[in-house]
Amino acid sequence: MLTDELRKVIKGDVMSDEETLDRYSEDYSIFKVRPQVVVFPRDEADVEALVQFAAEKKAKGQPMSLTGRSAGTDMSGGPLNDSVIVEFTKYFNNIREISPFDAAQGDNGYAVVEPGVYFRDFEKKLNEKDLLYPPYPASKDLCALGGMVNNNSGGELTLRYGKTENYVEEVNIVLGDGKLHNLKALSGNELEKKLAEKSYEGDIYRRLYKLIDDNYGEIMAAKPKVTKNSAGYYLWNVYDKAKNVFDITKVIVGSQGTFGLLTSAKLRLVPAPKCTRLVVIFSKTLKPVPDLVNDLLALKPESIESYDDKTMGLAMKFFFTLMKLMKGGLFKLMFEFIPELFMLIRGGMPKMILLVSVTADDENELEKRAQEVVAAAKKYGLLVRNVKSDAESQEYWTIRRQSFALIHSHVKGMDAAAFIDDIIVEPKYMPEILPEVNAILDKHKDKLVYTIAGHPGNGNFHIIPLVHLNDPETRKIIPEVTEAVYQLVFKYGGSITAEHNDGLIRTPYLKEMYGEKITALFAETKKIFDPQDIFNPGKKVGATLEYAEEHVK
Repeated sequence: MLTDELRKVIKGDVMSDEETLDRYSEDYSIFKVRPQVVVFPRDEADVEALVQFAAEKKAKGQPMSLTGRSAGTDMSGGPLNDSVIVEFTKYFNNIREISPFDAAQGDNGYAVVEPGVYFRDFEKKLNEKDLLYPPYPASKDLCALGGMVNNNSGGELTLRYGKTENYVEEVNIVLGDGKLHNLKALSGNELEKKLAEKSYEGDIYRRLYKLIDDNYGEIMAAKPKVTKNSAGYYLWNVYDKAKNVFDITKVIVGSQGTFGLLTSAKLRLVPAPKCTRLVVIFSKTLKPVPDLVNDLLALKPESIESYDDKTMGLAMKFFFTLMKLMKGGLFKLMFEFIPELFMLIRGGMPKMILLVSVTADDENELEKRAQEVVAAAKKYGLLVRNVKSDAESQEYWTIRRQSFALIHSHVKGMDAAAFIDDIIVEPKYMPEILPEVNAILDKHKDKLVYTIAGHPGNGNFHIIPLVHLNDPETRKIIPEVTEAVYQLVFKYGGSITAEHNDGLIRTPYLKEMYGEKITALFAETKKIFDPQDIFNPGKKVGATLEYAEEHVK
């Protein structure tokens, strides 16, 4: 019945066959939530009509909600819903504009993109113009821009460039009134005019401004003391009192579609670096890593990535699979691994491998910067390799980016269980927290397999165990391990998610992280934007651990 009604409302496709519902019941998380219908809006008028239809249903007391979805690579259960999924990759997949960076005019580059644009397609267009959109995640070959904006994505370049929240200049979004709104930073007279405006949008501005202004001290104190965070609503980023700038996009980024349906975003671009070099550092223990990272940060590298001894061992164990993933000449790639094999014979498996990427405008400056990294590593007596070519660096980046694919493809019958996949603390706490996390996981080594990779420059680590989800004992382990690891994160003043966001998996823990007052402000923020609870309910606010556990696939 709902399917028939929706076909009268929009021009796009409306599907409720078993195959479609099964496909959109899952993302890359551990959850399965079956929707009633999946819709594919053709244009912004369709999106407006959908929201108006949902609002009418809710006004009559009938249950209905809308959850936006792009590529579906979310690891938190963010795009899952038992009502209507609004899918954007089919029709909202246009790059509307790319404006190049003009140094002579002092103009920044920007792009206007729709939420269904795959990043891999966007990146190809940017490469043609020597432009870069830096906050891409490791899943850059799979994900889409809508998910990146709604999750506040980050990745290997975040250390130097920052996250998505630093690059969204404007959004076009359909809000609860069923109308398309263009939202951007406002200041001075523009802000005063907006706050006085008698409209749906003006009311949102007034109420949000009051909420932040009335609770400004507590909100600013609640900001996690880490360099990146995707937990909760980013109320602390919205109002810059010193500059009198009120940027509503700062709370929309990372909101997981709980305020409205995004139809396009204007994204800031930067010039692509001319030359890049990778320096690889091998450390037998975690002890020197924080001091080394501090020394490396002073050199302003483009990125500092890492993976652990388990990941390196995995690469050696499944060597020939790795060769296929690297898509190069087999014998050439085998030859390039010889230094690592000799290293393992001489000194054993390193506890952590650091990948330090530096950039420059010419090769001479690049070599100088690489040698500075080499010197920093040798100061601690660590093995180091100055990688001279892109082909050589490929082996390390493949291990870092493909470690999960490697383990997943060789452990049959197990499921990727992303439930402690994105913790972050200050880098100085790495020697303490990583062994403690290992100890928690090793208690259950008969039930799970795991590796640790991450961004040590930020103190951010990704742990995605593989488990048998059809085993009742294993299912009991998930909340037990989650609680133990999160208590460690809170102990060290960190965040339970740096990049992957809350969704079904972390929303129930936000009160533990932020306390009653701040989570109450999150709930009020949701009401300001979405008083009828139309958009993606049960994410950010209103979720329970019981609901999450009931929907583990």
